Amino acid sequence: MIFRQLIHDDLGCASYLVGDEHAGAAAVVDPKLEVDDYLRLARFLGVAIDHVLETHTHADHVSGHGRLHAATGATIHVHRDAGARYEHEPFDDGWELALGDVRVHAVHTPGHRPEHTAFALIDGRRDPDRAWAVLTGDSLFVGDLARPDLAIEPEDGARAIFRSLHERLLTLPDDTEVWPGHLGGSMCGGPGMDLKVSSTIGFERTHNPALAERDEDRFVADALARLGPQPPNFRAIVDINRGPLRTGEVHAPPLTPRQLVGHQEARALVVDVRTELQFDDAHVPGAVCITAVRGGFGSRLAWLADHDQPVVFVGRDDADALAAAELAQAVGVTNVAGRLAGGMTSWREERRAVAGVERATVPELHERWTQDRASVQILDVRERIEWDAGRIPGSLHVPYHDLNALPAGLEPSRPVAAICASGQRSAVAASLLQREGAEHVVHVVDGGVGTWAAAGWPMER
Repeated sequence: MIFRQLIHDDLGCASYLVGDEHAGAAAVVDPKLEVDDYLRLARFLGVAIDHVLETHTHADHVSGHGRLHAATGATIHVHRDAGARYEHEPFDDGWELALGDVRVHAVHTPGHRPEHTAFALIDGRRDPDRAWAVLTGDSLFVGDLARPDLAIEPEDGARAIFRSLHERLLTLPDDTEVWPGHLGGSMCGGPGMDLKVSSTIGFERTHNPALAERDEDRFVADALARLGPQPPNFRAIVDINRGPLRTGEVHAPPLTPRQLVGHQEARALVVDVRTELQFDDAHVPGAVCITAVRGGFGSRLAWLADHDQPVVFVGRDDADALAAAELAQAVGVTNVAGRLAGGMTSWREERRAVAGVERATVPELHERWTQDRASVQILDVRERIEWDAGRIPGSLHVPYHDLNALPAGLEPSRPVAAICASGQRSAVAASLLQREGAEHVVHVVDGGVGTWAAAGWPMER
């Protein structure tokens, strides 16, 4: 049997290549947009990718099923309730796909979406009557469960997830391996989602806190209370994934500094994808900082990029910007006007004006705050659930992705320090505050509110 997990690190998505080496047949489950990894792996293992299976119509990333179909001719399979508008073979609960001695068995598990289906894997050489693993997609994660509000009414989704778990997945033997569709960092789950790549039914039954509640009404109430804000572009991504199939490559033409300025004057969103520290030191005035060298770039970009607004990427070099454009396409951001050719170096070579952002560590912010609270305004840019759990006294609160204007109560002429949990969201927030007219912005680095609390400094809840 062939079984390989492939991870999209930026989005926290997991996909799978499953097949039978002797039969030379394989299927890809939940493919990411960049399909070269599957093609290379199939050539290396000597198998043909004949099938593409979708657990559901994804709302957080654009599927690679169109590109795989174009490259291999593979048949795409998705549950009948998905309403797919591309050529495919629909299936129902209990459907099976044979790949030599390997069988993929469909287990309908609605909730996250009505069509959602898990795939139980049966290896005929190991045990022809029993699944050894289940690809749980966006139903059961390691340490958490999928959110129920991306397709139907949240309460209806939560009730369907409860029944799918307790009537379908949790009836599998304890030693059944669990291979999820997402790892920690994905916007399809909650804060409990683990970075572990797999688990077992028995381990999750014992240690997953979301499975401890056996009363359906209380389960639903807990699930709804934990919901964060809905990603703004999830409906657009779903629409892309429903079809028709897309096979196009990324288009991000090179731009001179003068052309970048022209796009910026026409209201394009200029996104600097270098590290936060490089951005703080010097950047194109009016640019937004979203680093692409750490996970979460695509998700953060999706929060900020207006569907109708062109985007221009600025990197250290062209390769940086092109990689960012590929990640952008994976979250449905396709209105890319181009990239700054030669990266930030070309901007500096023309001696064009640059902007910068002051940096401060958490201890430095605390010292300043202690000496004179009026000397700095503190803006907490975490999510509301984090803010409710504990905050710096007197701080203002706006999640970073909602900073489309200066917050009420913030004085643009006074210093304002943006703080989050680690310094990454605060980097985005600091650039947005600067763009919206704050005159003296401070980016809090090397930690955040948790660092402040761990030092024993004042907190309010």
